[in-house]
Amino acid sequence: MIKQIQRIKDGILEVLFPTICAVCGLKLSSEELSVCTICLNDKFEEAGFGDSKSSSNIMLPEGIYLQHALWNFDKGGYLQDLMHQLKYNRLTGVGEDIGRQLGKSLMKNPWFVDRIKNGNAVLLPVPLHPRKRKTRGYNQAFFVAKGVSVVTGLAVVKREDVQRIKNTSTQTGFSLEKRRKNIDGAFHLKNPGKIKNSICVIIDDVFTTGATTFELAAVLKTGGTAEIIIATVAQA
Repeated sequence: MIKQIQRIKDGILEVLFPTICAVCGLKLSSEELSVCTICLNDKFEEAGFGDSKSSSNIMLPEGIYLQHALWNFDKGGYLQDLMHQLKYNRLTGVGEDIGRQLGKSLMKNPWFVDRIKNGNAVLLPVPLHPRKRKTRGYNQAFFVAKGVSVVTGLAVVKREDVQRIKNTSTQTGFSLEKRRKNIDGAFHLKNPGKIKNSICVIIDDVFTTGATTFELAAVLKTGGTAEIIIATVAQA
């Protein structure tokens, strides 16, 4: 009886508040959270990795083995709108959906697969300062990492193990030098043992100049991380 009532309630809610894709507006399947499979596969430009260890073709600092992005950022396009919804509109399902897509992309990258096949790899979403997390209510990078974890099977580092101790201002429009100064000293490794000798996969939404992820990588290296991979949804 209770199950029948619940099914009726679920049916009414589905009619009144249908679950639709955040990109195209079409109805989602039961396996899709916020973005339909068609949009994930067709709406965005893949960054590609080819034979390079950097999808953005930049020189990686020592200790960073790989930089991998899923899509190229499209200023004013579908992807920018989707990332805005993830970051500011509490659509955490967007993060998990695109995180799974990022995970699938990583598992096609031979550089990535070669490094994680022996285990001892973990996922680290770029930490958010407590004040910013309290205002926003969540860390968008965590939900992306959650999606990546589903596909790769890698565990996500606990929030308290690596912390953001400097409440930095938004870096949009900053020069590279200003970005570096803004992010300098922003991270603190509270429990080095959790990442020591591991391959740490840093997860973030957008890779622009690398200032944020490179600063986090430097902190991880001082804590004994064996190798670092940067994986983001997009690259600008």
